[in-house]
Amino acid sequence: MTLVIGIDEAGYGPNLGPLVVGGTLWRVGGAAATAAADGDARDPLADLAASLAARRPRGGPLWGDSKKIFARSRGERTALAALEQGVLAALTIATGRLPSAGVDLLAAADLALPADASDGCWRSLGPRPIPEAATVEACHEAAAVAAACLADHDVELLAVGCRWIFPAAFNADLDRGDNKSDILSRTSLRLAADLRSRDAASSASIWCDRHGGRKRYAGVVSHCFDAARVEPLAESADCSRYLIHGDGPATSVSFSVGGEAQLPVAVASMTAKYLRELAMAAFNRFWSDHCRPLRPTAGYPLDARRWWRETAAARKQLAIVDQALWRRS
Repeated sequence: MTLVIGIDEAGYGPNLGPLVVGGTLWRVGGAAATAAADGDARDPLADLAASLAARRPRGGPLWGDSKKIFARSRGERTALAALEQGVLAALTIATGRLPSAGVDLLAAADLALPADASDGCWRSLGPRPIPEAATVEACHEAAAVAAACLADHDVELLAVGCRWIFPAAFNADLDRGDNKSDILSRTSLRLAADLRSRDAASSASIWCDRHGGRKRYAGVVSHCFDAARVEPLAESADCSRYLIHGDGPATSVSFSVGGEAQLPVAVASMTAKYLRELAMAAFNRFWSDHCRPLRPTAGYPLDARRWWRETAAARKQLAIVDQALWRRS
């Protein structure tokens, strides 16, 4: 048996809204567990993804690259429904229940709203009914199909979790001397360490998508895992891989270009994307109530500057400081 942890983010580029990091924890059994730990393309998780796709020929992939599943070209609601169905199916399997409101979703993902001057921007997320775009029936059906596939391949989905950093906290880290990549790597690896601690007796492999152009992670891995020695196994343009030496079973950590091709990373990416979409929907509802007419924003730099200009008077009236809203790069 081995653990596989997938980690990915959503919202690394925007100036508005949170940076969200998603993580998934899987237990892989059988003779192929070693292959999974080494990231072998023939591992049971790859077989699981293929089997799941074959069982959903008309419904499209349940779990996969979040950028392909959440395709705005299909329409906002259709895109959100596809993303939501996959994430809620994963959470239902991991927790045993389907969230029925935003507050349940946050609890399932181990998240809390920020306690700063901007907290009102996100508050409507808590009481919102879940699912937003998919149907309850479709989410339960997707969870049942996925659970059957997991059992067939001797794989368990043990946990789905998130961490998010809102602008005030992000900017405070920048003021302390961190850069954007440091913040992402530290948040990602702390989540990975938390998931890994749920079963310290098993060997584990942690798969992360590459953090921008960064190639060297040994220092931040050592810090987040409280490891005296981290051995670099590879630091190339495509993959950086490390072995954590300690008293317990082996733990490897890899950062790969195109990491979303691996199922645990893909589901983590979908979860991060889904939580960020819901957060930005709450953000846009809040500001639309205080500044009309106002087009919603996804928070990316060009449109964020437009939004910033159009909300200047409302922001001044509400006395929400810039530091709590605008995430610096």
